[in-house]
Amino acid sequence: MRSDEDGPVAYRALRHLEARNQHFAASAWMDVWTEVDRTGAFQYQVVAEGGSGYIRRRVFLAALDGEQKIWLEGEPKRSKLNHTNYSFRDNGAVEGDLASLAITPKRKDQLLVDGWLFVKREDGDLVRIEGQLSKNPSFWTRRVEIVRRYTRIGGVHVPIEIESVAQVLIAGRSTFLITYAYETINGLRVGNPQPETHEEVKGEK
Repeated sequence: MRSDEDGPVAYRALRHLEARNQHFAASAWMDVWTEVDRTGAFQYQVVAEGGSGYIRRRVFLAALDGEQKIWLEGEPKRSKLNHTNYSFRDNGAVEGDLASLAITPKRKDQLLVDGWLFVKREDGDLVRIEGQLSKNPSFWTRRVEIVRRYTRIGGVHVPIEIESVAQVLIAGRSTFLITYAYETINGLRVGNPQPETHEEVKGEK
């Protein structure tokens, strides 16, 4: 996550993760405190979880570890909505007060989306990105459809929800949902999120 400026947004947020695989009738959830400081260091702490242990290890923790690696290597710029990463084409007005742009990645990258972005017509604020990842995360994942939703909190543009549907070899259709509840953004307290349950607790990673 980055601000409208060049530097990273410092934040602390409680994320709720949910995933389900229909073929195996398996599901899982996890509540995780996530934090990024002004240097771009990303940390997370699992505070509650339940459901399939396989999904928690192979999906949730793998995604969090992957995000940690991206921040450590200084790679969030790979996903920025700019002309280095994307070509843009006006797609006209759409529902309500939104306008849309077609976005085409300039390279194959699992952080980039081939699809559309939707902005407020009055000020150009980003509301939603939807489409297909331009590069599959692995051989086993054949197609990933994704929707990312954004808003402004404390004057800063931040994601609030990421929803994806993947077609996985053998396992079939799998869904993954992440919602964000912010406690602080750039040092400003903006909320007081709490985990819904504390059935199982893990240590800090």
